[in-house]
Amino acid sequence: MALAGCPDSFLHLPYRIDNVDQTSAHGRRDLVEPGFQEPSNRISLNHQGKNNDDVDLEALVNDMNSSFESLYSTCSMQSETTPLLQNGQLNRSQLPSSGSGALQPMSPRQKVQRSQPVRIMAVRRLQEEEQQFRTSSLPAIPNPFPELCSPASSPVLAPGSLPQSQPASKHDVKVFSEDGTSKVVEILADMTARDLCQLLVYKSHCVDDNSWTLVEHHPHLGLERCLEDHELIVQVESTMGSESKFLFRKNYAKYEFFKNPMNFFPEQMVAWCQQTNGSIPQSQLLQNFLNSSSCPEIQGFLHVKELGRKSWKKLYVCLRRSGLYCSTKGTSKEPRHLQLLADLEDSNIFSLIAGKKLYNAPAEYGFCIKPNKVRNETKELRLLCAEDEQSRTCWMTAFRLLKYGMLLYQNYRIPQQRKAMLPHFSTPVRSVSENSLVAMDFSGQIGRVIENPAEAQSAALEEGHAWRKRSTRMNILGSQSPLHPSTLSTVIHRTQHWFHGRISREESHRIIKQQGLVDGLFLLRDSQSNPKAFVLTLCHHQKIKHFQILPCEDDGQIFFSLDDGNTKFSDLIQLVEFYQLNKGVLPCKLKHHCIRVAL
Repeated sequence: MALAGCPDSFLHLPYRIDNVDQTSAHGRRDLVEPGFQEPSNRISLNHQGKNNDDVDLEALVNDMNSSFESLYSTCSMQSETTPLLQNGQLNRSQLPSSGSGALQPMSPRQKVQRSQPVRIMAVRRLQEEEQQFRTSSLPAIPNPFPELCSPASSPVLAPGSLPQSQPASKHDVKVFSEDGTSKVVEILADMTARDLCQLLVYKSHCVDDNSWTLVEHHPHLGLERCLEDHELIVQVESTMGSESKFLFRKNYAKYEFFKNPMNFFPEQMVAWCQQTNGSIPQSQLLQNFLNSSSCPEIQGFLHVKELGRKSWKKLYVCLRRSGLYCSTKGTSKEPRHLQLLADLEDSNIFSLIAGKKLYNAPAEYGFCIKPNKVRNETKELRLLCAEDEQSRTCWMTAFRLLKYGMLLYQNYRIPQQRKAMLPHFSTPVRSVSENSLVAMDFSGQIGRVIENPAEAQSAALEEGHAWRKRSTRMNILGSQSPLHPSTLSTVIHRTQHWFHGRISREESHRIIKQQGLVDGLFLLRDSQSNPKAFVLTLCHHQKIKHFQILPCEDDGQIFFSLDDGNTKFSDLIQLVEFYQLNKGVLPCKLKHHCIRVAL
């Protein structure tokens, strides 16, 4: 019998079939795994009507297919729970026995699903065991940076493990000028009064001569004071009321006591704490104030306003590092006779703006010690009044020195050191637009830059006077000038910062007091008694004096004179420039001019 697809050797060699049949019959139970159903007639040979040499190959193939299907189904059912060895074979020891774990016959629907993939969950476990085996075979290396690892021993830092940098907070501060204009400036929380002044100088295009200051102004209380350069703006603003504000102005007397201490501390007002009648040498006066181990004190009579009352009482007062005390028995400074009036640590000293009007002060030289916690209340203000301006300045300057000490001296030295580092011709520091200009000489065929500072300064002075010479020459020749010289000489001074127009005598006193009672501080204004005259207001030895400038005519031309015509000037600019270089009939040279800037 011939079969399609069967080789001829299979038909002519029947002994090979017998060997296969014998082998399968001999080792059948060894090949079949426990739990599998052994087929009853795996190879059936038909001896009825057929020869022993013929084999039914179609039945053999069908029996083999059914055996493979049953084996595939068994592996699919046990793949989730049956562990594998490393070679992928089944573990015989964990399979159920043949007697108790007989499998149920498979349905036709389950037979169709034999093409689905088999999920083997033990592969990840084998990979972990292999990785653990490799790691354990290597020597243990300690972590050189354990602080960089998270608690889970991960080299990556946790999101919240590092401290987060807090951005610097910003605040808006409104600053007013003397003419009423204001500017809102955005500042950082750590900005000091010096930093804000330099920022305002840059924005206003002013000359930075280290005399600008920030003023804490309380109009409802009638108080004001100049902030120290190291004070934080945000911290000071937190102690101010809603009606208080910052002012931007000049103060030439802020550190003047370091230059001329004798003008600020009269000998009769300074003494040692241990000696009631002793005095301190003027050469060691500032050293004793700056040295925290020394004990200088200021003593004298002051008018003291009683708390909660409108009456003033004249008492003997002494100022020490521990505070301000008054004597209950004359001028005695014994401890049992001293009573504490104010503390220096949590307080600041202010000047009274309108002491007579608001507090019925006996004089105009009042000052106040205000606790930082007080904003709008007047009950806790310690109001004091001196006999003259020199005494008030002495008390207020000593208060600052005893409270801040060396910090004040450092604030004074910082601009001095910065000024020493700059070239001579570049001081005082001007704005960026002015520093970008250079002096030029066009006398030759081509222009050249003047590099010598002395030559540049002389060229600037010569150029400043050139317009006067040209206007006078044009008037002599009889030609019409754009502006008549007589008219020009009467209005040219109005463009200068030192001219303040039509202000009263009292207003000129107030401006000079606000900008510092130093020698040589001046301003010019219109005369109230003579419409054609002007007045020079000058400060000397903390006293304010007035000098009238009268016009005079010579050869049909108008001149201005300060000494009854002995020294004549064609305009007020020439007059100011002359007395800035020469003392003349004045008690001192003109040194600083009062200025108002618009923010």
